[in-house]
Amino acid sequence: MRYAILHNYEQRAVSVRTSDVQNQMKIIADHLITYNYLNDPSSKVVDAELEQIANLYNGRVLIIGPDLKIIKDTYGLSEGKTMISEEVVRCLKNQASSNYDKENGYIEVTTPIINSADVDNTVISQPDNDDMGTTGTTLAQGVLLTGVSTDTIIATKDILSRKAVVVEAIVIFIVMFLALFWSIRLVKPFEKMTKKIGEVKAGFTNDPIEIRDYVETEHISDAFNNVLSRMKALDDSREEFVSDVSHELKTPITSMKVLADSLTAEQNIPVETYREFMTDMSSEIDREDRIINDLLSLVRMDKSTGQLNISQVDMNVLVELVLKRLSPIARKRDVELVYESIRPVTASVDEVKMTQIITNLVENAIKYNKEHGWVKVTLDADHQFFTIQVADSGIGIPEDSVNRIYERFYRVDKSRSRETGGTGLGLAITRNAILMHRGSIKVESTENVGTTFTVRIPLSYISA
Repeated sequence: MRYAILHNYEQRAVSVRTSDVQNQMKIIADHLITYNYLNDPSSKVVDAELEQIANLYNGRVLIIGPDLKIIKDTYGLSEGKTMISEEVVRCLKNQASSNYDKENGYIEVTTPIINSADVDNTVISQPDNDDMGTTGTTLAQGVLLTGVSTDTIIATKDILSRKAVVVEAIVIFIVMFLALFWSIRLVKPFEKMTKKIGEVKAGFTNDPIEIRDYVETEHISDAFNNVLSRMKALDDSREEFVSDVSHELKTPITSMKVLADSLTAEQNIPVETYREFMTDMSSEIDREDRIINDLLSLVRMDKSTGQLNISQVDMNVLVELVLKRLSPIARKRDVELVYESIRPVTASVDEVKMTQIITNLVENAIKYNKEHGWVKVTLDADHQFFTIQVADSGIGIPEDSVNRIYERFYRVDKSRSRETGGTGLGLAITRNAILMHRGSIKVESTENVGTTFTVRIPLSYISA
């Protein structure tokens, strides 16, 4: 009896989920036609719907064109590839289908994408197997191939199986008494969890929740503890950042206060001394201004991820302009600037932020270089990405500092950084700008030999 009940539950749950998915896919198919998504897959509305469905059912949605090419993959793995299967080919002939793969734990649903204006011309016939669907003479414009997980169904079935053993043993007892007993027992762990969450919310404690009474409470506890850990890490990072900002902003102010007090305490100060003190104060003010500007740049990037002013930019011209602007600094420090362009490169980037990336890397290479040193900038590209390599003959980065150079306010050589006007934010800003372009940056460095930064960015920007 127990096995029959569990089997019936599984069939019913699969049937309900299949029906739900089919209904959702029919709605999305209409939207694909409305937004002409098969020809222009740029609709954010449709993308959001697809992601919502994929997340809701812990599954995957593929949109396949009439040429069997995958137009959209919610996993982002198979776009542009060809999908050839019996179900897809049949669906292009306007025959929907569904299949439950019990062994692998998923339901596969194919839905034809049909213009509603053509429905009246469709000749309906019966499906040739137990698949759900219709066949008609009107060809579909595309196919929605949806795979949804049945993990929750199987998990629930397993839970029911374990509970059923107990139920079979206690059915001889009074139904009302057992119903009351089990209701209290089932609710109690959730009440404990609610109380614990309330204590965390009120700020009485930050201790993790450990309630392992049921699989459900265990999953909820783990999920809540993960969120709590992330919140604590974020709070610690925020406190550290505020402390660093306070220190960096306070240091120039303290210096200016000392200089001002010195001027105030002395009488009949020579003009030369007065001028020297004012020059030092002006330098501290400039330093404060640089710190504030870098902080503002960093905050803007943190709050506007994805908000880029994308345009087609000739990278060869951009790099040359940056190097031309920095050449006076290089000559002043007796550093040779070398530029090598492997091939012409045109990319879809934010010109302002890209200028900032190149400027920060080249300027650092000049500032932290040796006397009579060199800086070499190399531009190259393949069919997907372009690379900018900035190599120098500078002082290098210690091995124990390589993994920390992108941290805010981190300086390898604090005394040297202050002499050169560094704020410790340049590489953090650079890395954020690169990540906004869906790119990457890596560094190779040897002390007293030199450093090489390699930036790799897609030629065509794709928003998230």
